[in-house]
This record gives sequence, structure tokens and C-alpha cells, in this order.
Amino acid sequence: MELTKRFIHMNREKGKALSQITLDDDFNVPDNKPDVLRLIQDKGEIKIEETSLGPGHIWIKGVLRFQLLFRSDLKEQKVSSLSGEIPFQESLNVDGLEEYDTARIRWQIEDLSVGIINSRKLSVRALVELSAVVNEIHDEEVATEAEVREGVETLMDTRTILQLFYGKKDTYRFKEEIMLPSNKPNIREVLWKSVQLRGVETRLLENQILVKGEALVFVLYLGEEEEERLQWLESALPFSGTLDCDGCGENMTLDLNYDISAVELEPRPDYDGEERMLHLELVLDLNIHIYQEEQIQVLEDVYAVNCRLETEYESAVFEQLLIKNSSKCRVSDRLTVPENQEGILQLCASEGTISIDRSEIVAEGISVEGTLVVQLLYVTADDRNPLSALKEMIPFRHLIEVPGITEQSRYQLEACLEQLTTVMLDSSQVEVKAVISLNSIVFEKNPMPRLVRVTEEPLDMEALQERPGIIGYIGRAGDRLWDIAKENFTTVDNIRKTNGLTEDTLKDGEKILIIKTVG
Repeated sequence: MELTKRFIHMNREKGKALSQITLDDDFNVPDNKPDVLRLIQDKGEIKIEETSLGPGHIWIKGVLRFQLLFRSDLKEQKVSSLSGEIPFQESLNVDGLEEYDTARIRWQIEDLSVGIINSRKLSVRALVELSAVVNEIHDEEVATEAEVREGVETLMDTRTILQLFYGKKDTYRFKEEIMLPSNKPNIREVLWKSVQLRGVETRLLENQILVKGEALVFVLYLGEEEEERLQWLESALPFSGTLDCDGCGENMTLDLNYDISAVELEPRPDYDGEERMLHLELVLDLNIHIYQEEQIQVLEDVYAVNCRLETEYESAVFEQLLIKNSSKCRVSDRLTVPENQEGILQLCASEGTISIDRSEIVAEGISVEGTLVVQLLYVTADDRNPLSALKEMIPFRHLIEVPGITEQSRYQLEACLEQLTTVMLDSSQVEVKAVISLNSIVFEKNPMPRLVRVTEEPLDMEALQERPGIIGYIGRAGDRLWDIAKENFTTVDNIRKTNGLTEDTLKDGEKILIIKTVG
């Protein structure tokens, strides 16, 4: 028997992998840099340069990029900086991985430590966590109709199914020029820079995806003046833009993850040729999935009263959107300067990064444990060491409430820092307040038998004629008329008419007569 089928486009998680690697190398101070007397602050990031997927493996090639701010041996320029790279290659094992699957690679620097071997040589050591989530675009066939024929009965069921409408990787670029205030001297040399994102929002419009947020820019530099004093500039730059996406709409569900793939923040000459302008160019790598829930009629079962139909089923798993949630976690703490470190005269900049240490499904939702790493750069009252830094890890726990979640549910979790406020209480204490956004999307898995094939065979008329023409039946709670009709070679309509029924199921102890349709 011919079946009409429809393809359901889905994004299916195929596997995960996690690996920790240690990067350890000695680094020679470049000849154009002064001697290193004391380290002030360090920062690192991972740049993934190449990924290659093969049977069961993901090959990752990248570099650890680090920046250092240090006290130099120069009397005129007491603070200097340098940067470097450590290359690496790593392989992640994922069972069942194939060449045409897609993988999202995430990184997290668990620990970065820099030591002074001598004034011209440093040791750099980092513990890096690499993780991968592998997805495959999968089309599942479902039967929606059976061939119309006399004597054939069909049972239809309405299913709510989540389909993948759009899946793609894209980039978003943001460019801006920052002019120095009139009371700031020209830029002679940039010592330290950072760009952080805050309040990033993505949502669907008609045929477009909106991306908006704020870029917080900090630059520490030497001024172009006789004293070559340290100068710094902070600026908050809002950005907003759209990406074209034909056919999408506000009634769909957007799952968008982003990574900062490139940041350029360099001094440029202004219209008068003076170094008074900073050029910012920010590139975000976007991993976009758009889902659409749809109710479809699925052919659940089929039989005939004039022939024998053999049905063949396969197991399938479809998904429904359980919830898309943006939960806020508030964190506060007081940081204290160690006794052997210079006190705070003025705060220059604060940076924060979020790491998720553990997340798991619990009865009420998703339990999340993580760490907020806060780095403070500040001016001291000691002219010999004009800058110092403070770094602290603040743990947090939060419950994302997800009604109806089960152990079989699938979820994706993204954490980002929405707000970070640091207030100097005195020369030794700083109050830190932060708001962490925990964005989750949860899918409910719905396993179901899928009708794939129906074959036709002739009736055993001899066995059929031996069956009684009329049967009395006493129902049990929940008995379906469909199952009773199929078992007794009649139709649901005949049972309804014979017994004056209006419901599709029987009550416990309900008595009916069943009249065989064929004899």
C-alpha cells in the first residue's frame, strides 16, 4: 500500500566531547622591550585557527594569545607591556562523528600563570578546557496519509513537532571611531586594551535577525608629552544591526550563540594627522538556529476489513520546545588588597569573565554552578610602582526554573556578564556587584513509533467465517474503539451506530455489541 510521507527537518545533537590541555612554554622578552622587574596583570584568550572533522575525531589547531602588563627597569617609562602566542593542536574523540557533521568548539582558560625566570625570560603556563558539541541536520520521514481505498480504515493523530527552519553560521561586524576628549594628550603608545560585551540581545523580526548590545572599551596608554604620564580612556559604544533571513518571523524561536572571533582596537591619526583617534572593529561569529513549531496530522495506524494489512514501525524521537529562558543571577562580594600589595588610589578598569563549572537537570529546573573572575587595574600612591592589579574568583550558584523538565530533556546554556560595577570603599577594599545572564533553551524529547511500511495480504476467509457474527464485549477503562474494531473486522462507525456511542473510548464495565462487517 502506498503511503504519503513528509520530511521533518531537525537539528539533532549527536555527541559531546571535553578535553583539558596544558600549554607550557618559555617566552623571551623582545629586544625592543625593557627588562621585566615585576608583573602587574596578565590576560589570555584562545584563538581557534582551524578545525577538521573526520570519522570519530575533531582536530583542533589554535594558539593561546597572552598579554602582559609589567613594571620595567626604565625610569622614564615605569610601565610597559608585551604580548605573545603559544600554538597547540588537540584531538577530541566523538563516537559516530562523520565528516559532514557540524561542531561548535568552546574554550575556557581554567588557569593562566606567568612567572619571571629572569628579566629577559618568562614562563607561561595555562590550563585550557576545550569542549565540542556535535550536531547533525537530520530529516525524519513521517506518514501523513494512506492510499484511499474501499474497506480501508485509517487512524490519524495530531502531533506538535519542532522543525529546524534555518541553520547557518554567519558573522556580524561592528566598526566605530573613538575620539579622545580634548583634555587627553595624544597617544604615544598603547599599553593595555580590552573590549567587553554587555547586554547582548538577539531576536527575530520579519525576515531579519536583530543583534544589539554594548561594547565597553578600555585603553591604557602613554601620553605624547614631556612627562609621558599614564593615561586611560573608557567608552561604552552601543551597537545594533540586522541580518537578512528570508521567511523568518517573530512567531518562531531563535537560538543564537556568538563568539568574539576578532577584535581590532588601534590608534589612528585624526583629520589633523594627530594620534587622537581609536579605531574599533569587532567581529562576532554567529551560530544561528531558528525553530518553528507546527501541528501536523500523522498516520498512526491503518487496517482493512476486506484484506489483511501488515504494518511496520520504526522508533523515532521528535522534539518540542519546552522553554526558552533568560534568568538573572546577582552576585556581590568585597575584594581586599593583600597586605604585601600597594593600596588603591584610583580604580582604572574592571574586567569580568564567567565560567560554568557544572550544570545539571534537577527536579525544579537546571542547577548551575560557576565562577565570576574579576580583574581590577588601579593606580597606587607609590611612584615606584604606579599601577597594580587585583584578581579574585567569586563563586555563584543559581537555579533556572524550568517547569516540566525531565532527565530526558535536552538543554543548551549560555552565560554572559550583563553588568559589572566596582566601587572603591577605601584603599584596601572594593565592592563588586554583578548581574549574570544565564540563557537557556530546553527541548522535550518525544519518542514515538513511526509507520514506515504497509503490506497487503489476502484474508484467511476460512478462519474469518469461523468467528461469530455478533460479539458481546465488556469494556475496561480507556479501551479504544479503534483497537476493538480492528481486532473484530469492523469499523469504528459501525460500533458507534450499533451502540449509540459518541466517545472514542469505553468506560469501565461498559457493555457493547460488535457486529462483524465481513463474513
